[in-house]
Amino acid sequence: MKTPVKMRVKICGITCIEDALHVSQAGGDAIGLVFYAKSPRNVSIHQASQICAALPPFIASVGLFMDTSEGFVHSVLDAVPLDLLQFHGSETPEYCASFNRPYIKAVAMKNRNSTSFTEYANQYHDAKGFLVDSHDMGKAGGTGETFDWNDVPKDYPKPIILAGGLNPTNIAQAIQQTDVYGMDLSSGVESAPGIKDQQMINQLMDEVRRAEYDKQ
Repeated sequence: MKTPVKMRVKICGITCIEDALHVSQAGGDAIGLVFYAKSPRNVSIHQASQICAALPPFIASVGLFMDTSEGFVHSVLDAVPLDLLQFHGSETPEYCASFNRPYIKAVAMKNRNSTSFTEYANQYHDAKGFLVDSHDMGKAGGTGETFDWNDVPKDYPKPIILAGGLNPTNIAQAIQQTDVYGMDLSSGVESAPGIKDQQMINQLMDEVRRAEYDKQ
């Protein structure tokens, strides 16, 4: 009997309790809360605290920050019980480590090869993992564009999460083609920026389960 491969799935850019609960009900592993004012998916500290309070057990809450002040991150952490921090900008290793919280670092993969990824990632020696995305360095991501999945790092000793242009129609291919720890989606399951489409989330998770079973 086949043993399915477990693919972790995070749905980012959650802006309301209803969407957060549906991610859980559909089988998602984590939600992402965006604390970046220029993003259409930005949430206030009050919104985020309400969403986290409504989450059931075993669903992780991830806070996304991009080149913000240490004071703002601390103000979020004082009010929102985040399980993991995600730094999406040009934050230094020292900055990322300064909050004494588990974190992952996003890596812009446009015009970057596996060698330059390794050189960059090795600086963040205490990161829990790395999110590889399709955006240019210095950009926020969420473009809905993919990058060449042949450039996804292989055999790196820490978990790799794939992001960028993923949706229900290509998630199975991404799982088959790459050997990553998890997938991170936002615009690929939205009806509008910041508004998740429950049917698309259901379709996505069905495709994930199928791909998990097929990939042996």
